[in-house]
Amino acid sequence: MKLLRSRRIESVFDAVGNTPLVRLRNVANAYPDVEVYAKLEFTNPGGSVKDRAAARMILDALADGRLCHDKILIDSTSGNTGVAYSLFGAALGVRVHLVMPSNVSKARKDIARAFGTEIIFSDPMEGSDGAIFQVRDIVARNPERYFYPDQYSNPSNWRAHYDGTGVELLADLGDRLTHFVAGVGTTGTMMGTTRRLKEHARPIRCVAVEPDEALHGLEGLKHLPSSLVPPIYDATVPDDTMRISTEDGWDMADRLAREEGLHVGHSSGASICAALSIASNLQQSGEKGCIVAIVCDRGDRYFAPLKWEKRYVW
Repeated sequence: MKLLRSRRIESVFDAVGNTPLVRLRNVANAYPDVEVYAKLEFTNPGGSVKDRAAARMILDALADGRLCHDKILIDSTSGNTGVAYSLFGAALGVRVHLVMPSNVSKARKDIARAFGTEIIFSDPMEGSDGAIFQVRDIVARNPERYFYPDQYSNPSNWRAHYDGTGVELLADLGDRLTHFVAGVGTTGTMMGTTRRLKEHARPIRCVAVEPDEALHGLEGLKHLPSSLVPPIYDATVPDDTMRISTEDGWDMADRLAREEGLHVGHSSGASICAALSIASNLQQSGEKGCIVAIVCDRGDRYFAPLKWEKRYVW
């Protein structure tokens, strides 16, 4: 067993990134000629991939003066970015308000509140789009009071992945990497990582993962044809889009827990499901490959009372 030296850091911000890759040998055992890896973003200090974007948006805003201690950081979120804002806000002494659908998992609400964050609930039936409309209204009524990073429009979101996630993948896998897979919500992970991977000498096919219908239970993912499309999204960046059903995402999350010892969220299950579909196609065509899928958070944020959401919009 390889032992890694621990690192000493100056702040919680320094704990973001350099997340591990784990090869999926059991759920992918039918594809021996294809390496399938999960990038474990839940090892970030706030427990999700959203730590990268939140940290970058906050640090960039502090650097250029948009954020100061006299302002309240406010944004809409389905949960993970809100946890990250809360964590970093607490570390900096910055107040944080979040607008989120009232049926976001209890774990996410409780974690955000533990850092002193104030939560404003939006209509659960309007999903993330409803939270976006509500936060815009709040900020418009009192713009001097708030710093509104607007994760869906903020280029610092995707730049966090251009400078971080993409660089890490190339450092770990280099020319072996043939495919990259990530779910789309704000779309920052896909936009930034793909832009960086496309600069590599070897072609790397980048695949975006969405729910297969508007009414879905893959919390954190957007069905773009029926949603407000994030301004940072550019449809020309991904090479392909795969649409995964709620049931397949949930079932794969269960398999990862039971067969790989990885208890992950359902959106991560959807991304691994897409990665295995790609692996199957490569195997059938006699090609070798190396696929990385983003595992954006842990499954413990999706315990009851979310079970009913498997078949209904959240």
